[in-house]
Amino acid sequence: MRPITALIVLTAALVLLLAPGAPALASDITLPKMTPEQLKAACDKAGGKFSPGTPIYGCGTDCQGKPGTDCTVSCTAGQKCTAQVVGGRRAHSVADALTKPGRH
Repeated sequence: MRPITALIVLTAALVLLLAPGAPALASDITLPKMTPEQLKAACDKAGGKFSPGTPIYGCGTDCQGKPGTDCTVSCTAGQKCTAQVVGGRRAHSVADALTKPGRH
């Protein structure tokens, strides 16, 4: 009987987690177009790791000044860039997207 109960609890938890309207763990934000050189400069300043590529290039940080994947910005040549940040933050620039804001 225990495996059935565990399966029911697990299923219910997954349904609640994946249900529409559930809080998002990360959000996608559209940012202006950037050249690979511009993104690399912003990435270096934020302490991230730049990933060159054609036509897609990007940068990732741990949101705290080190390379990682918690905060990312990816760009496709000639198109707007997309940032993905944790915690439902609303970044307004690449620098905001790659770093965690300080406490006020």
